Amino acid sequence: MSSFLSNRLNRLEKHLSVENPALLEVLPTYYKFDQLLYRTGLLDRDTSLASRISWWPLISVLGTFSAGKSSFINSYVGETLQSTGNQAVDDKFTVICHRAATTAANQTLPGSALDADPRFPFYRISHEIEKVAQGEGKHIESYLQLRTTSNERIKSKIIIDSPGFDADDQRTSTLRITDHILDLSDLVLVFFDARHPEPGAMQDTLEHLVSRTVSRTDASKFLYILNQIDTAAKEDNPEEITGAWQRAMAQAGLTSGQFYTIYNEDAAIPIADMALRERFQAKRDADLKKIIDRMDEVELQRNYRIVSVLETVANELEHDILPKLRDAKARWRRGVLIGDGIAAGLLIAAAIAAAITFKWVPSFEIFTLPWINSHLFDIAVGGIGALILLVSFHYWVRGVVAKRVAAPLAEKYGQVDLNLKGAFLKSAGAFHSIFSTEPAGWSKRAAKKLRLVRETVATHIQSLNDRYADPSGKIAAVIEDQSPVVETLTETPAETANEKAE
Repeated sequence: MSSFLSNRLNRLEKHLSVENPALLEVLPTYYKFDQLLYRTGLLDRDTSLASRISWWPLISVLGTFSAGKSSFINSYVGETLQSTGNQAVDDKFTVICHRAATTAANQTLPGSALDADPRFPFYRISHEIEKVAQGEGKHIESYLQLRTTSNERIKSKIIIDSPGFDADDQRTSTLRITDHILDLSDLVLVFFDARHPEPGAMQDTLEHLVSRTVSRTDASKFLYILNQIDTAAKEDNPEEITGAWQRAMAQAGLTSGQFYTIYNEDAAIPIADMALRERFQAKRDADLKKIIDRMDEVELQRNYRIVSVLETVANELEHDILPKLRDAKARWRRGVLIGDGIAAGLLIAAAIAAAITFKWVPSFEIFTLPWINSHLFDIAVGGIGALILLVSFHYWVRGVVAKRVAAPLAEKYGQVDLNLKGAFLKSAGAFHSIFSTEPAGWSKRAAKKLRLVRETVATHIQSLNDRYADPSGKIAAVIEDQSPVVETLTETPAETANEKAE
């Protein structure tokens, strides 16, 4: 482990010990999984699974421009942090986080504050931007900014406000950041503008934020919000706007999900019909409460996400990555054996043809016992030379076939960007037999370690359940009795988890 990674993980441990001790006991399981992935070549030794996820509760707000994203954030936080307007007023991703109350608590910091700090979800994002848009990585200030507030509402969570999808052809770098956000977020609010339910901007948003999320295993974290629905009150059939929006979502592949319709009371147009106004307000209040409740619960969701990442990666490894590596190694083996067979056949044919052509021996005497006995030294020298030639050719074929098989394999695969290509090339290395069917680093012992990781993950989940749930009602009963046993009951699951993890 590099000193940089070690320092980063030490800072993470210190942060968790203060901010969330429940997650501190999960870190050793991440480290054990790291060792397993190092041996297979899926993970570079200069990184860790713990450094590839966000340990902070993260809420992202995305959608069409002028859909009320910034107004919604301002309303939630309780102060004007983001500029608002009917046009695109901010073309950067803004990370909003808490800062202790000082004379300058509310500040706007440049994108480099996020790119260079491993505590934030955009650490080294400039390198990722550079990979998809050469030269853009150095312009990180054009993409990101950090905004701080001392408002207690934002404490213990991070909110990301995104620029609107206002064009059919988004910059590749912007989409790369968006994809990064979707992967890291615990909750994603996707906003649409009820005043323009089906313009080109909405179609672009449907393509990038809806179609891509339909098949995700974490699709439940996406909330789809039709904002400024108060404008529909002036229509003869206000329900038609909601229906058109939901039909557009269905055409994008989303036939089920969490849909909400809201509007900002301060910016709403007056609704003269009292009955209609009350109906709109009731629906708005109910949906808004559900959204706010989900936002307030994001820290709890984060805890389960951190633990579930281990189970997700274990499933990817066992059911997806290992079969792909086995298949790649089988194709590599076949290619090498075919190459070796052709080489050996050509070498033997060439030797025989040369012996006959240059009359080293009459054709009827070739390889007879008398001839072999009289040419043992020549045969030994020729055999050694042929063997060296075959071995050299064998390793050349190994390399050529390995490069060909590795070409379509991804260097970043799955939820935590495991290196599928690197793992295969390690399996095709000089010291790995072509007759081994398993990838490098994988064995019965490795499979046993993976099972232990799974068992530990289950223990972590049980520990979280004991913190947030009480099916038997025993802890609640003890609390009502104000019994000193409460401390023992509430802390036992965490202690048990640590014991089992060890």
